[in-house]
Amino acid sequence: MSTSLTHFTETASQTGGPYVHIGLAPEQAGFKIFDNNFGHVLTTPETLGERIIVEGQVFDGSGTPVRDVLIEVWQANAAGKYAHPADTQDKPLDPAFRGWGRGGADFNTGVYSFETIKPGKVVGSDGRVQAPHICLILFARGINIGLHTRLYFGDETLANAEDPILNGIEWETRRATLLARREQKAGEVVYRFDIRLQDTPDGGKETVFFDV
Repeated sequence: MSTSLTHFTETASQTGGPYVHIGLAPEQAGFKIFDNNFGHVLTTPETLGERIIVEGQVFDGSGTPVRDVLIEVWQANAAGKYAHPADTQDKPLDPAFRGWGRGGADFNTGVYSFETIKPGKVVGSDGRVQAPHICLILFARGINIGLHTRLYFGDETLANAEDPILNGIEWETRRATLLARREQKAGEVVYRFDIRLQDTPDGGKETVFFDV
């Protein structure tokens, strides 16, 4: 008795893009599709907290800025509470702050930016307090699955030293890839946060990404 086996070739795969912006941030790509566009401004005039701008570039392994990257961010409000039913902390919500935004890098410079507020400390699901941070996910051509990372604030030294997520990263040089640098530009507070998809020729270390 002989048994014949049928061999199938692997189905072709495709990375995200190059038209990610048309579907997710069409206004930036010049398309008027939606009545309400999700944008990079998370605040309103009534939003509580310290106003900040988060900006930076995403670099590939050659050190070249990725100009078609799209980034989503979500964060707690100034009191440290997320606008989500799963957050059961006894802290006030801010109805003027949605805590979520989406924006693409500039097609020419590769610079992305978000207008938001500095979040407060949050209590994680394990009951431990986490330092103020912003969660990010990246989508781009060449990325099959969205890359999750976190932005921590470089001037929150004491809070960062006690953060369980940062302390779970073994090497200090790796932890440093999650720290944003505080700057002042034209009277505004700016946190610079560059993201590296791999180690780069200039000595930049690959940003820590999380398996979410």
